[in-house]
Amino acid sequence: MPNLAANHPQVVHFAIALLFVGVAFRLISLSGRLAFTKHAAAVLLILGTVAAAVSVKSGADAHGPVERIPGVRNAVIEHEEYGEDARNVFFIVVAAELLALGLAAGTKTAGLSKFAYVASAIVGIYGSTVLYEAAEHGGALVYQYAGGPGLRTGDPADVERLLIAGLYTQSQADRKAGRGADAARLINEMAARMPGDTTAQFLHVESLLLDAKDFPAALAAARNAGVDPKSPRWATRKASLTADIFVAMGQPDSARAVLAPVVEAFPNNTRLKAKLDSIR
Repeated sequence: MPNLAANHPQVVHFAIALLFVGVAFRLISLSGRLAFTKHAAAVLLILGTVAAAVSVKSGADAHGPVERIPGVRNAVIEHEEYGEDARNVFFIVVAAELLALGLAAGTKTAGLSKFAYVASAIVGIYGSTVLYEAAEHGGALVYQYAGGPGLRTGDPADVERLLIAGLYTQSQADRKAGRGADAARLINEMAARMPGDTTAQFLHVESLLLDAKDFPAALAAARNAGVDPKSPRWATRKASLTADIFVAMGQPDSARAVLAPVVEAFPNNTRLKAKLDSIR
């Protein structure tokens, strides 16, 4: 069979949506209202169960690289087990649905079909709880363990984006915790990997100012940051950071001299004007 690892994110969301809606429709159909839900539920549950089976296969194909990430293996195993359990429960639901359809087709057994539909609904409710747990554990793999980047496309750039996100997020946590040297080291690594990215350049300037407290280096980096002087976003960001550096160096006049022409160029930037007014 083909390797379906790259298709897991798409297929699993179809399975979740189809099965949850299918169970809801089956419950509604038992009330005798909205007659269309009787057969719609069967279609949704069958399609959802097929999608669940494909989801388990694609998840199994994807788990190898993910569980090799340190500390992730147990989370992967739990997600797989819930996924397999959900698939198996909905196999039973589909069996009940097919039985109900078969009973409904017979003149003598049509009245018994409702019992099969009731069984489908009861098992479906239980299956929905298992499906929810599978989805919850899958979400944890993505958002708590960062499992999966690079698997969908095989592009190393996806993995590097994960690294950049990790470097940035951890640097902010280190700064907040007072670990300035650690934050500076992570930002330096990020800036080295993204030499042409303006955001990374300014984060590096900010880190030199706040984490390393190397004011001359921060000032040099700010001055070397190439930005369009007509860009409201980048020109004001450069001026604001440069002014902060001059203030930290005890040179408020230089800070005002940097801000004044930029405030004049962008008079609608009230935040920058307020900063200029605050520097005495």
